[in-house]
Order: sequence, then C-alpha cells, then structure tokens
Amino acid sequence: MKYIVVGLGNFGAYLATRLTNLGHEVIGIDTREAKIVLLKDSITHVIMMDATDAQALKTLPYKDVDVVIVAIGEDFGASIMVTALFKQLNVKRLIGRSINKVHETVITAIGVDEIIHPEEDSAERMAKKLQMRGVLDSLDISEDYNIIEVTAPSKYVGSTIAETQIRQNYNINVLTIIKMEEKTNIFGNKSKVKKVQGVLTGSTKIEEHDILVLFGHIKDLRSVLSMD
Repeated sequence: MKYIVVGLGNFGAYLATRLTNLGHEVIGIDTREAKIVLLKDSITHVIMMDATDAQALKTLPYKDVDVVIVAIGEDFGASIMVTALFKQLNVKRLIGRSINKVHETVITAIGVDEIIHPEEDSAERMAKKLQMRGVLDSLDISEDYNIIEVTAPSKYVGSTIAETQIRQNYNINVLTIIKMEEKTNIFGNKSKVKKVQGVLTGSTKIEEHDILVLFGHIKDLRSVLSMD
C-alpha cells in the first residue's frame, strides 16, 4: 500500500518508518530539514515541504495514495489547514491525529475518516495491562474484549490445549503460543526473541515459560489470571 505521513515528530516518524519496514511505500513530509536528513534512509521517500501550501500539496501523487495520515502533534493551525486541504483533494482515506478535544471537534467537522489518539491509546493500553496481573501485552478489540499475552499459568504447564479445558471453563480461546528463544547478533551479544508457534491444535502441549495469547471477555481473562 501507499501512504503519506505529514509531520515527522516522534509519532509520525515511528509510524512512517514502521510502515516502510513492513514493505509499504511511504512519503514522509516535514518542514524541518534536520528531520528529513535524519529519516532519509528509514522512510521510502522524505520531502521537506510546507504542507499548508495548497499548490505544493498538488505536486504529490495523492491520487495514487491509499491513506494520508496527518500526524502533526503541536501546531494546531497547521494540522487543521493540512487536514482541510487533503479533504478538498478527495484523498481515498484521511486519518487525523487528535491534539486536544477542540482540535478533534474541528477535524471531525472537516470530515476525516478516522481519528487517532497516540498518547491516550498508549496510556489506556498500559492501564489495562497493569490492572491484570501477569499480562505482558494487550490489544483492545472492543470495550469488553481483549487479546492478551500472559505467561502460562503453572496449572497448565505440561498439559495440552485440550486438557486445559480453558474454553469450556472460561470461554477463552488460546490463539497461539509464543516461545522466547535466544539469538546471537552479529556482535556476539545474546538476546531473547519471540517465536510464534502458529495455529495450535488440541494436542499442542504447554511448556514452562511459554507465553499464551488469549482472546476473551475482560472479566473472563481476569478469572484465568487470578487462579495462578
């Protein structure tokens, strides 16, 4: 897919770099030369441009881009102007970063397709992770349902997925198992890396130190976490 990311601050730069690493074509835009120099080898294309300039925006291949993300994080006025200009250009999908509630109201009125809250989302995710003992990571599916990574409860170690009866007893699905494997880098330093086991069967055995990836209602997930 093809993306335009406007604003290469911490969030925008990370997003653009990550999308590039995943194999997508990304155009990163910023007004700061230092950012362009820093990211020129990390993002597919980087352009120093004032995105509030309507004529400059028209030089971009916006008609061929699947998603435009306005990731400007501080300049309220610039974010609104850039969002409005891309909306006028009828880009396929327009995503805006919310700076505050007033800003969110304005870009919603402009007609963005989606609004993101990087700081709030990160804090919410951390809060949910911290309130459930033993959770290594979590992903919100909805207000009530989560996917979590948790170290396998000792009760299940040595049992197969079928023998745990976790679905029957807790209405929770074990999506996969992650094993931490030791890997040596080119400098000879050792580190732990995650290796996902893929689709499980009922006969898959849970071993000590395995990480279970579980899906279910938050209250059911808490029940499983409280038993070990």
